[in-house]
Amino acid sequence: MGEKQLPSQVLPDFQQYLLSRKLVPVKSVTFYAYWANRYLTFSKRLKNADAAEALRLFLEDLQSRKNIADWQIQQAEEAVQLYNDHFHGGKKPGIDDDKPRRTPAPFDRDLVMASMQKAIRVKHYSLSTERTYMDWTRRFFDYAGSKKGGCLRETPGAEDIREFLTHLAVHKKVSASTQNQAFNALLFLFRDVLKIKIGDLSSTVRAKRGPKLPVVLSVEEVRQLFSHMDGKQLLIVQILYGAGLRLMELVRLRVKDIDFGSGLIFVRASKGDKDRSTILPGAVRESLQQHLTGVKALHNQDLTKGFGEVALPDALGRKYPNAAKDWAWQYVFPSSKLSVDPRSGIVRRHHMDETSIQKAVGTAHRKAGIAKQVSVHTLRHCFATHLLMNGVNIREIQILLGHQNVETTMIYTHVMRDMTTAPKSPLDILLEGSPKSAESGDA
Repeated sequence: MGEKQLPSQVLPDFQQYLLSRKLVPVKSVTFYAYWANRYLTFSKRLKNADAAEALRLFLEDLQSRKNIADWQIQQAEEAVQLYNDHFHGGKKPGIDDDKPRRTPAPFDRDLVMASMQKAIRVKHYSLSTERTYMDWTRRFFDYAGSKKGGCLRETPGAEDIREFLTHLAVHKKVSASTQNQAFNALLFLFRDVLKIKIGDLSSTVRAKRGPKLPVVLSVEEVRQLFSHMDGKQLLIVQILYGAGLRLMELVRLRVKDIDFGSGLIFVRASKGDKDRSTILPGAVRESLQQHLTGVKALHNQDLTKGFGEVALPDALGRKYPNAAKDWAWQYVFPSSKLSVDPRSGIVRRHHMDETSIQKAVGTAHRKAGIAKQVSVHTLRHCFATHLLMNGVNIREIQILLGHQNVETTMIYTHVMRDMTTAPKSPLDILLEGSPKSAESGDA
């Protein structure tokens, strides 16, 4: 099939659809039309078979033919999916396929946004991820609409994504991480909501990010930072530094995740949906137990007033209906007030607002007068670097941090080298033996 020229007359409307939306490479359009047309011919011989069953039987027929390669079968499957799910609207193929198609329904932005929110919640993404993805989707639709007369009248395609990401890098001057965040949101939109394969985006202008070393405080600077904090704020930053936790890992800790007996903190469903354990610093055990005593009293008050529920991960709330009020599932650092869960509408006590920790660290940083760019995440960098300086194995630190690859952890070896084993400056060597230096020493 690959050697002969395919006629452009094969499903010309479908070919034009693929071309206009840049769903497949131009050189492959006629081949996709060929497979879709072959599928239609095959499916007309079937009786009482829906589109999914027809596709399965069609692919089995192709697999039984020795002259068709695996990559061609994959191409055929993609072609049929594009034809059925997008061009044909998911209807069962029939004898009317050769007739002119009706104009597809106009693009419904509100419906797509509602579908995206539902898809995000089905996958149990966090509320912050939901808000981020929804925000980038709105901004993408606004941008694509502005390029097409003010509003979107048809489903956007890969070219629209390419233009939007390029716009972010070239005109908005966003960072590489911000552009990647936008890309991930749009990838979810097209893959999980619109069910459209966006193909190759290699020609997109990407925001560049060079190699950067993390900011790390010295042990004395960490001590200075802590000296300007007290109470719950001090306890929180001590745990962040002493256990190497990310900010959201800390605020999402449950009572059951603290193991005083083993001296461990268990981090659940962290980055990459992975669990891990890390160090419970001995220095905070007593203050943390006192803090939990106060949290339990607050929880008992909530129960007395008819509240006391906490949000549970995934489907645990349905599987264990009473677990939401169980002490073990309560947050270690709960909010100071009850609030309405934006997803369920239930009045609950959520975890504390992470921005309050960021503000507290920022205030302590200014008071300490530390001339470095300090954030909450800086404490995690300090945890790793200071462990290395104390002789802890890099593999052990990798496990404590939850890094998938040790290469990610290796960056702290560069920071440690700069802080502890930097070579002596040639200026210092030069001046050590100079007469002026000797005279200064005598004086």
